[in-house]
Amino acid sequence: MAYSIQGRSGKAPLPAARIIRYVHRGYSVVGYRNDRPSRISSRLPITQAYAEGYVNSSIIEEHVDTAVRSLGKPGIESPVHGTAIFVDDSERVVIDTSLSFYNRCAKGETVPLSFELAGPRRKIFFDPSKTKCGIVTCGGLCPGINDVIRGIVLELHYAYHVENIYGIPFGLQGFIPAYRHSLVELAPASVEQIHELGGTVLGSSRGSQDVGEMVDAIERLNMNIVFFIGGDGTLKAASAVAREALARGFRCSVIAVPKTIDNDIFFVSKTFGFDTAVEEARKVIKCAHVEAKGAPYGIGLVKVMGRDSGFIAANAALASRDANFVLVPEEDFDLDGPKGFLSILEARLRARGHAVIVVAEGAGQRFFEDLPEEKDASGNVRKHDIGTFLRERIEHHCKSHGIAINLKYLDPSYVIRSVSANASDSIFCGFLAQMAVHAGMSGKTDMLIGLWNNVYVHIPNEICMKGRKKIDTNGPLWMSVRESTGQPAMKNDG
Repeated sequence: MAYSIQGRSGKAPLPAARIIRYVHRGYSVVGYRNDRPSRISSRLPITQAYAEGYVNSSIIEEHVDTAVRSLGKPGIESPVHGTAIFVDDSERVVIDTSLSFYNRCAKGETVPLSFELAGPRRKIFFDPSKTKCGIVTCGGLCPGINDVIRGIVLELHYAYHVENIYGIPFGLQGFIPAYRHSLVELAPASVEQIHELGGTVLGSSRGSQDVGEMVDAIERLNMNIVFFIGGDGTLKAASAVAREALARGFRCSVIAVPKTIDNDIFFVSKTFGFDTAVEEARKVIKCAHVEAKGAPYGIGLVKVMGRDSGFIAANAALASRDANFVLVPEEDFDLDGPKGFLSILEARLRARGHAVIVVAEGAGQRFFEDLPEEKDASGNVRKHDIGTFLRERIEHHCKSHGIAINLKYLDPSYVIRSVSANASDSIFCGFLAQMAVHAGMSGKTDMLIGLWNNVYVHIPNEICMKGRKKIDTNGPLWMSVRESTGQPAMKNDG
């Protein structure tokens, strides 16, 4: 198979690659099968610029296999006729939509990497009347989990007429007989109102379980599709389960819906729960601002979630426009010295009489290098409490410099993660759930449903485990934060 990109002025050859169905600003990708060209029409307009905070563009230079595993050739007519616009496996979404990248492709310098477009297929792999599905939720709580559960159940039941749907209780523990957790029968009636609740009606847990035991349980239960809802640890578990099932010759579709309130999944533009988290964090920042202005030398210090990526802190600060300092894991800062954070804060207090500070939980971890490292049940390094550390250092610094401050410390982390999804997230969760069901019924496996360039796509789990999405401190998001807060670099050597 060979490629060419056909524009208004003719053709430019490209190296061999997978078929891409995509049209953007007058350029179309044309695929060739067995040297016979076939014109490929566009599906959806792609308008979101590739860049800010999603992945470093250097990853595009690496070999990334975006092929999605399949259990076999689908041969059953889909029951969703008349209600769906069917998608073909050849339809793909280009990862980088920039003109400069297109020009490189046109010159034959690189191949346009792309993701498989999500959506209902005309032919499906599983017979709905004989299909049995499981849903498991893992890791920490996040707004929208129940929306995804509900969406999966409703799509399976009403679109595909699948009757056997079960919830796996308390995360990966639910697969292991030793924990003695019972399956939860799921039907439209039992999930009718769960989207109005926070948390997960199935319960959750942290920590890994034996992959062999999990696949044993899935085989024993005769499940054809298992939906994993969770973060990076869950993606690893889902991938391991999918591969073990394939190695055994057990045809089970394993589909993941990425869940992380931090919005840090690699190669995924946005994860569910993030919009709600930003909205709730914004409210807390507003409260902190009121507290800070209500007392002489008032300080509102707000710690939000963000272990390794500061997207909540940055976006909530931009939403409120009340923060004077935003501290995130991606941007190092000094505490002491003439250009350090404490000196800059002191100058702010003397000039304006109040300050609002937003700090992500993973910021400033280098100040704890002398302390022992601890890990949670999932193997994640526990972050030391930067919030209380900053509170103590601020109080000590201001007292020693003759400033009688009134500091209010707010940590809304567990409040934010336990609320129900807002309208935006609820809609988003519904789409993720529908796309996950379409992928599972068509026999896809070892993949997740993600959003890229405002389009829902199939992404191999392996790709998302290559790294972590972080704020580009040289990009427009962080530039906007710096402009909003007015904070300098806060580095003595800068």
